[in-house]
Amino acid sequence: MNGANAMNGDVGAPQGTPRLRLRGVGLRRQQRSVLANVDLDVAPGELVSIIGASGAGKSTLLRVAAGLIAPHAGSIHVDGAPLDGPHPDVALAFQDACLLPWLSVERNVAFGLGFRKQPKLARRERDARVRAALQAVGLAHAAHFAPRQLSGGMAQRAALARSLARAPRTLLLDEPFGALDEVTRADMQRLLVRVVRESGAATLLVTHDIDEALLVSDRVAVLGPDGIALDLRVALPEPRADQVEALGALRVRLVGALHASIHSTIHAARHANADHAPLPA
Repeated sequence: MNGANAMNGDVGAPQGTPRLRLRGVGLRRQQRSVLANVDLDVAPGELVSIIGASGAGKSTLLRVAAGLIAPHAGSIHVDGAPLDGPHPDVALAFQDACLLPWLSVERNVAFGLGFRKQPKLARRERDARVRAALQAVGLAHAAHFAPRQLSGGMAQRAALARSLARAPRTLLLDEPFGALDEVTRADMQRLLVRVVRESGAATLLVTHDIDEALLVSDRVAVLGPDGIALDLRVALPEPRADQVEALGALRVRLVGALHASIHSTIHAARHANADHAPLPA
């Protein structure tokens, strides 16, 4: 994806300086802690997966990192500047492809490039970005298709292309492959790794699948009730899927951290309920 390479300016292996930095991030809703003390860095070209128990706040954390929800505590910095709302260099993609049925694939990919917070683009540059994004995800041949003509995997490719067309320096993905079959999901995982490496985007992926996290990530972070319970680097040679013994050892560590996180979440919930229970008569 040469166009995205030039636009992002960072290509290849993860670099040291964080592009996305969260420090002490906390969020409360109706007197309940949703996020607490979250510290996390993501460098250019680095793919970090977030896993955690159901209700741990994984999707909420992405929305906070995207500037869609303001935290009650802590700070978020993108490229060294405080984040105070949606940012043109930060793209967020959801599990649902959310393609507009009345627009062609290429027009869906272009959708959002003209939004108020996006930099103004000449028609030629906008078209070039769309073509580059479609080429990157293998959908150049389907540019004029309607969304109804796409398979589930093709729809997710189109959604990813829509994010890439914005040339984001930070890419946030909320379980984008959760509804796909196993074969299509594996194809999309390989595509994601390639796109992150070529574009240089700092990428944060929320997934419920430990195996997916281990196959695609540079690091896997376990989100618990008191912040990041484990930040595990995955430094394995390719093809990573062949490293069965090493993957198994890492999986054991992640499962252990998840179980501990779940117990902590249950304990915190019981404690909160006790604090807010009515006093006995």
